Amino acid sequence: MRVSAKELYGLRAMGEFARHYGQGPLSLADVARSQGISQPYLEQIAADLRRAGLLCSKRGAQGGYTLARSPSTMTAGDVIRALEGNILPVQCMADEMCVPCSHEEGCTARGMWEVVRDRLVETLDSMTLADL
Repeated sequence: MRVSAKELYGLRAMGEFARHYGQGPLSLADVARSQGISQPYLEQIAADLRRAGLLCSKRGAQGGYTLARSPSTMTAGDVIRALEGNILPVQCMADEMCVPCSHEEGCTARGMWEVVRDRLVETLDSMTLADL
């Protein structure tokens, strides 16, 4: 399994927002600089996180981004789902499978993937941004 750059950077950025929670908006330029992330790429990530309701934005000279709620109520799983959709990138384990699998009935690996998905979801949903 591979973790995408989007997931890695998204979690790092959300960790930075969590560290500054309650201190007012944080600019993406500051987050990009402190986390070593390209600002244009971080802007794309932040847009996804804002659409998912995890970040709020404020315009203006004192503007920037803040977490939409307390870091203790947001999980790593929330961030991954906002950025990638599914926790486990196996097509037959996707929440909304696009194409039915012709091997679904007799698949010898499906049970294993279900266990992997369940453990991964359990782990990511148990880690809050406050824990990071």
